[in-house]
Amino acid sequence: MILVFGSINMDLFAEVAAIPRPGETVLSPSYAHLFGGKGANQAVAAARVAGPGGVAMVGCVGDDPFGRMCTANLAANGVDVSAIALTEQPTGCAFITVDRAGQNAITVASGANARPVASAVPDELLGADTTGIFQMEVPFPASLEVARRLKARGGRVTWNFAPVPADFTREELDALLAATDVFVVNEIEARSAAALLGVSDLGLDADAQALAAFGGTTCIVTAGEHGAIAFTPDGKRHLAPALAIRPIDTTGAGDTFVGVLAAGLDAGKGFGTALREACIGGSLACRAKGAQAAMPDRAELQMAISSARIAR
Repeated sequence: MILVFGSINMDLFAEVAAIPRPGETVLSPSYAHLFGGKGANQAVAAARVAGPGGVAMVGCVGDDPFGRMCTANLAANGVDVSAIALTEQPTGCAFITVDRAGQNAITVASGANARPVASAVPDELLGADTTGIFQMEVPFPASLEVARRLKARGGRVTWNFAPVPADFTREELDALLAATDVFVVNEIEARSAAALLGVSDLGLDADAQALAAFGGTTCIVTAGEHGAIAFTPDGKRHLAPALAIRPIDTTGAGDTFVGVLAAGLDAGKGFGTALREACIGGSLACRAKGAQAAMPDRAELQMAISSARIAR
């Protein structure tokens, strides 16, 4: 099974001609409420591929309309929501602007996402057959404790190092990598993590290889239309291409990648196969506005795999 310990947000989405610069105000004709939060996004992406009953979400929402809507949405997507707790804080919100090229800028107000605790995860959810997904939108100490408990019981820990905290330390990164089996970053996050380790910016391959070697983990760097590269601790390199598509909105593409990757690994697929399917899933997620709107289900993913046009 797949366990997601992470954030749950309501996204407030607006289209703009250009993402505003510091001090600039831009107008948008309208806005929309969309479901988000990196944890919830990854749970939905995994559940759509793994099927009902295969994914459980642990997190917090406020006792408010956004919280009830977010929880209902997760349940409608086949995610087990029994471990989602109510808090006195409001449900987390993300404020998203998307420009005409499909690029985005996001500000996240944590709210209830500052409240998850490790004790909310019962031991019965942590076993050798569990694949855990973690991110950086809930308190790091709680995530680290759950990850350590899961790894100690023989489970698999997948950690998406996003967003990178401004005050994160080398010691914290060392602890994170020691508790992690698969470490997923984008190009910017890879440079930030490598810099914490004292590695000069020598390119994606060098950053990924250094992170894998330092942490004794598998490091994956996602690179948008260029797909993803990965290094295992023994230095073996993997490359997976993206689909050739015209993106509508890249919000949630990285979360879809993580969810589909975890679903593939949890199903016992080989690493190369799971990596390739994750790249295809992430590409498909760019077809519509919003983080979850275009996340593929199992049938859509398999159809795309069978007829993939790969970006060069």
